[in-house]
Parts: sequence; C-alpha cells; structure tokens
Amino acid sequence: MFETIFFTYGLLASFVLSGAERNRKLQRANPPMLEYCGYVLLGCSAALSLMLFGLAGWQALAASGAASTFVGQ
Repeated sequence: MFETIFFTYGLLASFVLSGAERNRKLQRANPPMLEYCGYVLLGCSAALSLMLFGLAGWQALAASGAASTFVGQ
C-alpha cells in the first residue's frame, strides 16, 4: 500500500516541478491548479517530516527511559 502512495506522490511532485520549471522558462504564470497541488504537496511533506521527527524523538526518549515520566508510569 505504501508503494502506491509513494509512487503517486512522486508522480505528482514530478508533474508539479516540471510544469513550474517549464512555465518559468517561458516566463508565464503558473495555473492556479498547479500552484494548489504544489502547496498540498508541500504541506504533506512538512506534516510527514514533523510526524517522523516527533516519532524519532519519542523513540529516543523511550530508549533512555525518560518517556515514562511523561505518561505517568
């Protein structure tokens, strides 16, 4: 299932970046849908990176034993 999600994300990112690059070379404005897709991809990337960073931090705390003080154990 993750393979399909990653493939779709990569395909959309490639489409958005190639479209934006082509419009920049032709000195045209990007269509609104292209900008919206770019912002959605940016938001998804930022949210996923924050969640993974939080997970890594939580696992580091759990490995050191400090996480037990946060959950009241």
